[in-house]
Amino acid sequence: MQQPYESPGAGPAQRGSAGTTRVLVVDDDPTVAEVVSGYLDRAGYDVDRAGDGPSALARAAAHWPDLVVLDLMLPGMDGLEVCRRMRGHGPVPVIMLTARGDEDDRILGLEVGADDYVTKPFSPRELVLRVESVLRRTRPAIAARVVHTAGLTVDPAARRATKNGTELALTIREFDLLAFFLRNPGHAYSREELMREVWGWDFGDLSTVTVHVRRLRGKVEDDPASPRLIQTVWGVGYRFEAAAAETDADTSTDTSTEGR
Repeated sequence: MQQPYESPGAGPAQRGSAGTTRVLVVDDDPTVAEVVSGYLDRAGYDVDRAGDGPSALARAAAHWPDLVVLDLMLPGMDGLEVCRRMRGHGPVPVIMLTARGDEDDRILGLEVGADDYVTKPFSPRELVLRVESVLRRTRPAIAARVVHTAGLTVDPAARRATKNGTELALTIREFDLLAFFLRNPGHAYSREELMREVWGWDFGDLSTVTVHVRRLRGKVEDDPASPRLIQTVWGVGYRFEAAAAETDADTSTDTSTEGR
């Protein structure tokens, strides 16, 4: 089994050197890990490596990464569990690698919070582009304004979202999707349009959008089984309907004051 790559000169809890972005590559196939690391290194990233789940968690604890490229099928502890445990310690973007062609396996990765996935065999250049896309969306949008509607508030500069004053635990893509919906209420978007506008891709598996919408509904809807905010537009896609939620709130207020 491949031993974890030791990056020289890095102390506990340190990030990469000034001006660099640290990427942790986790794969038990030495060839895949070497190729991916080589491409990322040439793209200017500070690359760390691990060959199994426990080693990945140890490397992340010692040198918290800015992004993780994580193989789904790992010995001892699979990528899904590694992703869960890392997310338990703090937010970190994750791109899942999978050799499986089954859509259910890809969706599982998205369900535990992976921001993207790439199916093996893949183009290393494409993976670098995916890494750049995910990282670009983690950087604060300083000029973007705070958006507030239907009890939801999104602060792009702080990368913070709240519902009725309570902070929401959102992944990077969930945050971007919510921010997009709040900025564009009442407009129906197809999954292709959402993938282009939110993910920045002109290609990809549209189930990625479906899974993220379902996860987001679970965090922002009062009743995710009967969504009022993120509504399905049959034959088209999805629409954020802030007006319906605000009408519900007004009705609730009126009812509570009856008889006073």
